[in-house]
Amino acid sequence: MRVVIAEDNVLLSSGLELLLAAKGFEVAAVAGDAPGFLAAVAEHRPDVTIVDVRLPPSFRDEGIRAAIRARRRSPGLPVLVLSQYVERQYAGELVSDGRGGVGYLLKDRVGRVSEFVDALRRVAAGGTVMDPEVIGQLLTRPAHDPIAALTPREREVLALMAEGHDNTTIGTRLVITDNAVHKHIGNIFTKLGLSPTDSGHRRVLAVLSYLSHE
Repeated sequence: MRVVIAEDNVLLSSGLELLLAAKGFEVAAVAGDAPGFLAAVAEHRPDVTIVDVRLPPSFRDEGIRAAIRARRRSPGLPVLVLSQYVERQYAGELVSDGRGGVGYLLKDRVGRVSEFVDALRRVAAGGTVMDPEVIGQLLTRPAHDPIAALTPREREVLALMAEGHDNTTIGTRLVITDNAVHKHIGNIFTKLGLSPTDSGHRRVLAVLSYLSHE
């Protein structure tokens, strides 16, 4: 069973490589950043991947975003996230896309090697393995509901976004200019705490936030 690992900590990645080799896995590649991981997945077409959430250069969410991109390119690619952090924004998307095995384990809560190896095999076979702490954080609504911070006009704009309308149609429906629509959408993204790195992706996440609130 071929594995590709995305982990920038050399000691941890080396330890994983030795551990998996001893358990009969073939570690096809170890990448220290997102581009390297994506390239390795494309080259080796692994049976399962292990990905840390935070990778260079910013050490924020590069790893889990790379995992999502890899699954878009290779639908059903099994991904086991192994991290110290729960990245709620992208973890929800990774778990809910319904394509292939997925897991999310916290490094500090992996108690036994046998449990980790079993989790990796289950993910590779198409199963789901989630740390209870991760599930709890994904299901807990923040005390401050960001949707409640939207103005009535921003709610109208978001509702039309949820119906699948583009900016021009939204402007026509609400009798406002394209610039006004753009400004309202920018405010929505800001209030929902969505990253500015991918506006198309933010639009989907904003709609998901709206639908989960309704």
